[in-house]
Amino acid sequence: QVQLVESGGGVVQAGGSLKLSCVASTPIARAATWYRQRPGSQREWVAGINVGGGINYASWVKDRFTISMNDAKNTVYLQISSLEPKDTADYYCNEEVIWGQGTQVTVSS
Repeated sequence: QVQLVESGGGVVQAGGSLKLSCVASTPIARAATWYRQRPGSQREWVAGINVGGGINYASWVKDRFTISMNDAKNTVYLQISSLEPKDTADYYCNEEVIWGQGTQVTVSS
């Protein structure tokens, strides 16, 4: 069974940036997505990428989020720039029905 492991989270000041990574134990078959769950809120979709390079972002995502995938198709990234306190959340990677354990992002003002 595929395993997904996220990393790259941490505590950053507002205005900073982070690059989250999601490493898959086997190459991504079709597509992978990033979700996030802010405190007290439901998990929400952030962005998705397929192995053909197609990318989609949630309607609320501005230019601050960038999803990408490495050539080996086993790592998916989420670059977040100009971080805001409202970006504080647990960020999760997903492929089909498989979820990672999440990586926590805390943005201080």
